[in-house]
Amino acid sequence: MSEEIKPVALPEEQPADVVETVNYAEKTLAELSELMQSLTESEDRMKRSKEAEAIKSAFYKKLSKEKADAGEDAPVEEPDESAIAEESTVPMQSGPVSPFAAIEAGFKSLYVKYKKERAEYNKEQDAQREENLKVKQGIIEELKALVEDPGDIGGAFPKFRDIQNRWRETGPVPQQNFRDVNDTYQLFVTKFYDLVDINRELRDLDFKKNLEAKTALCERAEALSEDKDVVEAFKELQKLHEQWKDLGPVAKEFRDEIWERFRAATTLINKSYQAHFEEIKGRQEENLKAKVALCEKVEEIAAREITSSTQWNNLSKEIEAIQADWRKIGYATRKENQKVYDRFRAACDKFFERKRASFSEFKDSMNENLSKKMAIIEEAESLAASTDWKATGDRLIELQKQWKEIGAVPRKKSEQLWKRFRTACDTFFQAREAARKEAHARRESARDNRRPQASPKDRLREQYAQLQQEIQTYENNIGFFGLSKGAEKLKAQMQERIDAAKAKLEDLKKQIRAKEQEEAAAGEE
Repeated sequence: MSEEIKPVALPEEQPADVVETVNYAEKTLAELSELMQSLTESEDRMKRSKEAEAIKSAFYKKLSKEKADAGEDAPVEEPDESAIAEESTVPMQSGPVSPFAAIEAGFKSLYVKYKKERAEYNKEQDAQREENLKVKQGIIEELKALVEDPGDIGGAFPKFRDIQNRWRETGPVPQQNFRDVNDTYQLFVTKFYDLVDINRELRDLDFKKNLEAKTALCERAEALSEDKDVVEAFKELQKLHEQWKDLGPVAKEFRDEIWERFRAATTLINKSYQAHFEEIKGRQEENLKAKVALCEKVEEIAAREITSSTQWNNLSKEIEAIQADWRKIGYATRKENQKVYDRFRAACDKFFERKRASFSEFKDSMNENLSKKMAIIEEAESLAASTDWKATGDRLIELQKQWKEIGAVPRKKSEQLWKRFRTACDTFFQAREAARKEAHARRESARDNRRPQASPKDRLREQYAQLQQEIQTYENNIGFFGLSKGAEKLKAQMQERIDAAKAKLEDLKKQIRAKEQEEAAAGEE
């Protein structure tokens, strides 16, 4: 029976040295730098080159995006082989220093240092494998010589066992030489056992030793099949298989039994390992569905017609909440994770780019409104001292109507502008009212000297006309309180005056009718 076992490979979506892949695309530049720093300080850093490359790729991709968002045109250059071969230096810059320069230089320094150390490590490993190849080739020559001239078979066995021990103790050889060297070694091992077949006692002793060693490997494999850490158990199983290959044969009557025992334990571990990754794959597919749903939600929001800053701000909070939900979802399948992240990021970017454009347009509109109101204020202030009561009053009322039609201005200046405009209008209208009262007083004093005393009805009518004018002024002014600070309180106060004046107006109207009825009755008499 063949003793070749091929343990199951890792699922295609998962790298061989990673169980749960970190989604580096969601990390900030600072977090990626910290991850690289931590990696370069770890004891197993030489075995984590794939992780280092993934961190580097995510860092420079995010750096390019953030530089572009900030309006920087300078291209991002990832470290190449020339940068790794030489000491990394940060070129002197003229003009303003980019806010990204320090973090980029720090990351590049960490990465280049790691790659140099990794290159030295690989160089040492390659050299060691070449040295191991020479040692094993020498061992094969010793074994070949022993097979060709075993001499006393009793004395050949200790030499053979010594050769086996030294072979197992020697480390790996270059990959391209592994099969040839191993097959050659096993060929001479088989030939040696063929030679010693005539010495049944020595052969049986060696068979027994091999059986004990293989039994121990079976026991270790069976213990691994109970290990909850199925990934680590799988890795250890590979080592057991390498050791199994280095052991010689066992007695024919035990050969199938021991092999079936080892194969059974291997099968259990492989099944557990496969089930583990099937579970991860299922969980990742569920995560993918959840992430696609969030993408669709943000895409719908990003496509909405939005007309006010309040809507923009409320939807911004909604998207921030969706982003928080996204971060709670685990990793999707490796094949789709980057795609769905790019889709999510594109939808978020679309929304916030539209928001920035809208607020920029709104800001331009407010600045234009500011210029318009400033022009009205300057004209109103130039008219505040005018005594052309009719023309100027009409013009100021027109300016007040224009003011109400102009949109919002920057909040910090809104109250200040309103006060300036109101002061200019109040200055004119108060002066006009004072002049009117003065003129009215003068007219009354003529009437007193030249004419008979006005009738009670006429005095009531004059009060009625004056009160009507006051109500019109109040109602005109109340329209300006919409954007001012404390507007509701001022509007309430002004409305009270209007209501009181209208009530008084109704009372005057009744008094005038009463006087008219009195005069009519007197005429009939």
